[in-house]
Amino acid sequence: MTQQGTLGIAVIGTGKMGADHVRRIDEVISGARVAAVVDIDETRAKAVADTAEGCRAFTDPAAAMDAPGVDAVLIASPGPAHEAALLSAFERDLPVLCEKPLTPDAASALRVLEAEQRLGHRRVQVGFMRRYDTEFMELKALLATGELGRPLMLHCRHRNASTHPYFTTEMLISDSVVHEMDQSRWLLEQEITTVTVLKPTPNSHAPEGLSDPQLVIFETSGGALVSVEMFATCGFGYQVQTEAVCERGTARVGDAHGMLVNRPGGWGGGIAPDFVARFAEAYDREVQAWVDATRRGEVEGPSAWDGYAAAAVCEAGLRAQKTGERTPVEMIERPAFYR
Repeated sequence: MTQQGTLGIAVIGTGKMGADHVRRIDEVISGARVAAVVDIDETRAKAVADTAEGCRAFTDPAAAMDAPGVDAVLIASPGPAHEAALLSAFERDLPVLCEKPLTPDAASALRVLEAEQRLGHRRVQVGFMRRYDTEFMELKALLATGELGRPLMLHCRHRNASTHPYFTTEMLISDSVVHEMDQSRWLLEQEITTVTVLKPTPNSHAPEGLSDPQLVIFETSGGALVSVEMFATCGFGYQVQTEAVCERGTARVGDAHGMLVNRPGGWGGGIAPDFVARFAEAYDREVQAWVDATRRGEVEGPSAWDGYAAAAVCEAGLRAQKTGERTPVEMIERPAFYR
């Protein structure tokens, strides 16, 4: 560690998410500093590095990891680059917070699992930030008490105002519904065993070629059902909502019951414009928890197994999306290392 125990972090990727993490570590998080940033775009890397005192810019992740003062790695680069960065971090035995996806497919995620197990200790926390959102944490705690009985169903809604020009139908599953995959596994403490994807007539306001919205249905190892409405072009804002239907009651989060204002002819409140605004506190809490655990020499939070499981469910979801059929999830048995 550097600076009397301060954790020096190399942030790999300086796009929207990476740059926001640099700001977060520099301005919000305690016990850490940004020691290095990495991007293939050298100009962008230098511009982001200039926002954090003492930060150096690199174009090569390995060089950044070897830089003086780097104790840990935060990976916020595009998914296809994650495996190489993770394996480089393992070679140096550096702790990692890796934004989702762990890797883009189950085969590469399995290679990461095997490499981490060869180290003999966990090094990876995967960035499924909903686990750090106050409302979702409250729902998880309530379900754990058993007060409402066994969860029978989850009803989820995931809505975006609009999409990027490069957004594809497949990304509805791999970039968006992947959050409900992890969230459902975490809340229910069950694995997802099958995925079905149903497609209504596309929204007339969706970009040409984007089959939006979609209804995704999970079946789980414990017999629960999960429905996910994925609507990426709803036009009015960003919403993430979940209702748990249990044997003796229900519980719902995500309604954003903030300030309600009465005006002539109407009443209401605000809707978050995007995921950065909606989950800002969750991201803060997630990164702080990772920093605190790392400084204690521990690894907590979503594991590489959770990243692998999400990748396996994504693959089933993409097959279901193409065929319209109920599709089984193919994954290995959970290793004892991750129990």
